[in-house]
Amino acid sequence: MASQRFQLTRYFTLTSLAAFAVLGAALFFLQRGEEKYFDAVQREQTAFFARVQAELLQEQRDAARANLVSVHEAGHVTLTRVFANALWASHFAPLVSQAQSVAIEPCRPTEGRAGPGPAVQDAQKACIEKVHARIMALPAFAQVDPPVRSMMRGTAVFKIKVYDLRGLTVYSSELAQVGEDKVENAGWKAAAAGKVASELVHRNQFSAFEGVVHDRDLIQSYIPVTAPGGALAGVFEIYSDVTPMLQQLDAAAARTAAVGARNQERMGEGTARNQEAVETASNRFILTIIGLLVLTYAALLLLVRRGQGMIDRDARLREQAALREQEWHRDKMATMGAMAANISHEVGNPLAIISGLAEEIGQWREPADLNPEFPRMIVEQTARIANMTRRINDFASAGRDTPEELDINALVQSVCDFLYFDRRFHGTPIDLRLQPGLPACRGVPDHLTEVLMGLLQAFEQGCQSCGTTGARLAVETGQREGEITVRISGSCASGNAGCVFPVGDPRLESARGRIEAMAGRIVPAGPAVEIYLPCAAISA
Repeated sequence: MASQRFQLTRYFTLTSLAAFAVLGAALFFLQRGEEKYFDAVQREQTAFFARVQAELLQEQRDAARANLVSVHEAGHVTLTRVFANALWASHFAPLVSQAQSVAIEPCRPTEGRAGPGPAVQDAQKACIEKVHARIMALPAFAQVDPPVRSMMRGTAVFKIKVYDLRGLTVYSSELAQVGEDKVENAGWKAAAAGKVASELVHRNQFSAFEGVVHDRDLIQSYIPVTAPGGALAGVFEIYSDVTPMLQQLDAAAARTAAVGARNQERMGEGTARNQEAVETASNRFILTIIGLLVLTYAALLLLVRRGQGMIDRDARLREQAALREQEWHRDKMATMGAMAANISHEVGNPLAIISGLAEEIGQWREPADLNPEFPRMIVEQTARIANMTRRINDFASAGRDTPEELDINALVQSVCDFLYFDRRFHGTPIDLRLQPGLPACRGVPDHLTEVLMGLLQAFEQGCQSCGTTGARLAVETGQREGEITVRISGSCASGNAGCVFPVGDPRLESARGRIEAMAGRIVPAGPAVEIYLPCAAISA
């Protein structure tokens, strides 16, 4: 019986450890996920801040350069107007007019001509050199160059060029460029259309008024020049040096970039501190949760151990009660056996003597002196009493508490014969439907006798609840799939309904424990109870 106790502590330990382990692992991975998510968010914010700083720095640099170009373009426009007011009518207009006699069209590639091979390039170069020589030989050219250089001396303007409306360079402070054809130049085209075009350029080497300079940043502007009547007269190209200003802008941008880098570094340090603080808080939280889980588990384990103690105590009490019941049943059966033996001895011997004397009287008395029915009646009644004592003796002698092979029909017969003497069964007869030829089953005769008596008595009480007379009990034996079956049922006089087994009757659970201990089973089947016991050959 002790092996059938419910092991609450073991089941709780295994189940709760698995549950707490899963919960702890889930909390751990969730917390680590939060840490990784926070780290990813901070990294993304840091990268976003770096991108914003880089974009702002680039925007600042581009805006500064655009402003620089815009300011110098306005200065170039003003300078062009000063030149036009001072020198155009007196110097540049005659030069442009005289240059119209110099044809530039022969120097340009004609439509349908093959690509610029070496021969074509040499021919164009020779043509441009001729144009250059002819312009330089114009009388107006010698009058233009000195005043231009005089006006630009000591200024930030490095070069001035003048184009006519054909794109021909009629004047350049860099004399070698006089006569060049700029008809395909985008800046000249914009100025010829009446628009000012400027851009920031870098020259590794540049020919200025003061001589050749190196690594300079210049603002190059193409500015249209209008005649007094408003008509377009030519195009000015002006180069001014902005290297110092651009260096200042680059230095300011470098300082801004350095500040941004320091801010980025501080932000990275703050991100690392925040991540460390989050990980510390997360570890503290995990340790706290683990501690709480351990305390909860310990408290629950203490309660479960107390519950297990109560279960064990109840199990021990039930075992002790079962042992007491077994002792009581064993003592009862032993007493009944002794009583049956004494009755059989004390009653059987006188009955044998009486029976013998009655037979002898019937033999030697004359028929006229004695009624012949009297000896026969004495013999019948003594045989009846002897049969009853034999049945009592058979029932009492069947009580053994060790497993053995049983004749189930004989055991059921003896139990029902004994219950015949119980007054309660005088109004509830028992119908025996024993299948002949059943194989032996293995069990404890004493325990099986107790089970049958308890179930039959419980059914007898259930039959009394029918409220009518004529209730009957039926005990059937049989064989099914290697098992011996005993079916106990009851029926009322009407036959429409069976006797109901009392609900919650402890005799059913007691019988279940007895039968399961013999490797059998009890199955309630509607208004009946069926007992299944293994055959002796199978159980062996």
